[in-house]
Amino acid sequence: MGALRVWRWVSRVWRPGLGTCPRPRDAGFGTEARHRPQGSSKRKEQPFPGLQRTENLGLEELTDILKAAVVDQKGPLVTLNKPQGLPVTGRPGELTLLSVLPQLSQALGLGNQELQVVRAPGKEASGLVLLSSCPQTASHLQKFFNYSRRAQRPTATYCAITDGIPEPPEGTVRVPLKLEHMDGIDLAVPVTSPSRKDIMEGVKKTLSHFYVMATGCGCALVHLQPLTVFPSQLQVHMALQLCPILGDHTYATCVGTVLGQRFLWPAKTTKPQRQVLDEALLRHLHLSPSHAAQMPLHLHLHRLLLPGTRSRDPPSELLAPLPPYFSRTLQCLRLSPQ
Repeated sequence: MGALRVWRWVSRVWRPGLGTCPRPRDAGFGTEARHRPQGSSKRKEQPFPGLQRTENLGLEELTDILKAAVVDQKGPLVTLNKPQGLPVTGRPGELTLLSVLPQLSQALGLGNQELQVVRAPGKEASGLVLLSSCPQTASHLQKFFNYSRRAQRPTATYCAITDGIPEPPEGTVRVPLKLEHMDGIDLAVPVTSPSRKDIMEGVKKTLSHFYVMATGCGCALVHLQPLTVFPSQLQVHMALQLCPILGDHTYATCVGTVLGQRFLWPAKTTKPQRQVLDEALLRHLHLSPSHAAQMPLHLHLHRLLLPGTRSRDPPSELLAPLPPYFSRTLQCLRLSPQ
């Protein structure tokens, strides 16, 4: 069912009646507060509740935060819980996860042992980062992840909160994607019936499993397991299900609504913009429109499987707690797995 919906979308605009996740709209939501501090002509921007920002931190501050975020350290392996918004890589001079690794190694008592990234979520997501100070261990883990991917055995489980409830509640999304440079950024765009030439030029077949864990207030807590690696894959796949992830200010704009029914716009006719949430949902979240415009992506790498010590041993697992803003949203929407 999920694959059929995807292929229909990539061939034409969706019809309003197909696969929708309607939510009643309530009128009368209070307008945004207009209070301004005395002596200031501009309203001071309030931080999003529960969000830890990293973009304005110094090197020492970020090192301290990442040291406190370590969830496991055994031998050459270090696992930490990455804050949302911290990029893994970047341009020279930018503060990134890679740029702080030498300082983090010293802070963790590893001396001159160089840490390298084995697995990490993208900038906009939070969650588990797997680091190793041993090149052989890093290589062994990469082989395990690659083998599991070829065997279609998921090793990563993300938690996401979606605006809308996927229907059916469990399924698989398969769609070829390519990166297109649009309006100064690279966007993941579905491709209809890719040719061999398309595959040679960067089109990749992507695959993800999803499972709805809980529903409430027209939203869902979803477990996502990617079986391929592609930028923004999970955000695009949820948008294709007409249920964009909360805080997705890039791909949520592809989902339109007519008379309470959802449909998908063709990717090339839409431009990334701030996600627009309806009044009833804002009221449940206790957010003003200005706060909603700052909402971080609710996508968290919660669980990773690692190979057992011996070849016949079952995989071990690593878990990362949800960030405070994510837990707050779950509470507001009364989303708790049964």
